Amino acid sequence: MKKFINHVDDFLAESLAGFAAAHGDLVVLNREPVFVRRKDLKPGKVALISGGGSGHEPLHSGFVGHGMLDAACPGQIFTSPTPDQMMAAAKAVDTGSGVLFIVKNYSGDLMNFEMASEMSEVPNAMVLINDDVAVENSSYTTGRRGVAGAVIVEKLVGSLAESGASLDECKAFGDRINKRTASMGVAFSSCTVPAAGTLTFKIGDDEIEVGVGIHGEPGRRRAKFASADTIAAELLTAIVDDLKPPAGAGLLVLVNGLGGTPLGELYLLFNSTRAWLEKRDLKIARVQVGALTTSLEMAGASITLCMLDEQMTKHWDSAVHTPALRWGL
Repeated sequence: MKKFINHVDDFLAESLAGFAAAHGDLVVLNREPVFVRRKDLKPGKVALISGGGSGHEPLHSGFVGHGMLDAACPGQIFTSPTPDQMMAAAKAVDTGSGVLFIVKNYSGDLMNFEMASEMSEVPNAMVLINDDVAVENSSYTTGRRGVAGAVIVEKLVGSLAESGASLDECKAFGDRINKRTASMGVAFSSCTVPAAGTLTFKIGDDEIEVGVGIHGEPGRRRAKFASADTIAAELLTAIVDDLKPPAGAGLLVLVNGLGGTPLGELYLLFNSTRAWLEKRDLKIARVQVGALTTSLEMAGASITLCMLDEQMTKHWDSAVHTPALRWGL
């Protein structure tokens, strides 16, 4: 294992210290319990909190700031944060209108966020992200997994919250976005969790894992390596079969790198995606390409489609200023 690391047990603390120092104009790091919060809180705004195991950066800490999250609770690598982190974060960022928890559907995350929701004295609600169409159940989840669709939910609901919407309005919007969003990924290689020091799974040089989860969970099938066009077609067929967008529907397309794939390859994958959608009269309204929901150094990518409407398009285009996403300011 070759990684920039001093001591395995200090990996998360040192990484967060560097993150907070690099983005001190935007975020503040709370060390006990650990969470990252927005530096400048907006009085009277519904606060958005997300979190999960580390190793998926920039998700979620990288999306703390204007127009997205008010706080993020990072756990150890691929390990859920604890309820005390979530409750402390909620207390720190609530400015009078309550807190919306945005949670990816993994058993540990869901259990701990539900505990925090029940025990917190801050009024709160929850949006559950389950955009992964690859498998219905795995050892990590009951139901579909939450993956890169979380970025879209956090951006759109974050914008709505900035506009002064209520907690109930933010939750309803988040639930609606989640229902209109679907994702699927593919892995070319495994990743290595620092504490383990070994590959999470083994895969042949000529193989790919179709439908892989962001922790290295098995997907739909192990297949032989294929062209970008072929891979994009399989992922998109599953996504479109799930979403069933009408012809001419405006789609937000997110091509997401899993950590070890160069940006040039991601743009090539988007080109394959664009061609596939255009042949089926499916309109691309907005595009985002980059490594936003990663799995350490795993090589591979995911494709996410979100069926936009006028309200959702407005909130995607609105100003955002976070360490990982920024435009319009």
